[in-house]
Amino acid sequence: MHDRANASGTISPAQFHRADGVADWRITSTGPQAVFTADSLGLAASLVAPIVDAAAKTGILPDIDVRPEAVIVRIPIEEEAIAEGATAFAAAVSSAAAELGLSPDPSRVQAVQVYVAQHSKADVRPFFLAALGYDPLGEGDGVDPLRRGPQLAFNPITGDAPGRGRTHLDIYVPADQAQARVDAALAAGGRLVDDENAPAWWSLASPENHGIDIASWPDTYG
Repeated sequence: MHDRANASGTISPAQFHRADGVADWRITSTGPQAVFTADSLGLAASLVAPIVDAAAKTGILPDIDVRPEAVIVRIPIEEEAIAEGATAFAAAVSSAAAELGLSPDPSRVQAVQVYVAQHSKADVRPFFLAALGYDPLGEGDGVDPLRRGPQLAFNPITGDAPGRGRTHLDIYVPADQAQARVDAALAAGGRLVDDENAPAWWSLASPENHGIDIASWPDTYG
């Protein structure tokens, strides 16, 4: 990733990671994310009020997923741009989590994207959006309006036969967890298809040739 702000009022992944108090956080395709483990739903929910307070002070509107095992906090991004207030928000949330006894677990941070491959003269996006209740995102993608399900990316395949759908999963994980995830997938019977772009991403295949890309981008920085 280039170490530069993407637009006025935004920062790069490298700038985010260099800020004080954000060691618990990692960056995926959906933005900065942290997972704080808990041993009860009540403990997990106790972090919500400090998150709301930090959001009000920084102008960040996070996604919060509260489970009995953990709280997942995501800072949404638009067009790969991280809001400047994200660092203050992340630091405040981490501080509150530490005070409450919630432990960060970067190994659980991830984002999943479905890469829908289509013939160059086909357009399957309307079908997928209608079937899933998704909204259009940009010129060629799709997104769950409540950001629960995986983002969809629609990309043409040139020179392929019409009527042959070729879709794979993109799994975004922290840069410091990517190699371990790749190794685990290979040990579980997968095979390496292409590592030319590593450590940004590795292309793997299952024993039945299902495609998966494991990506540390955009958490790979500097």
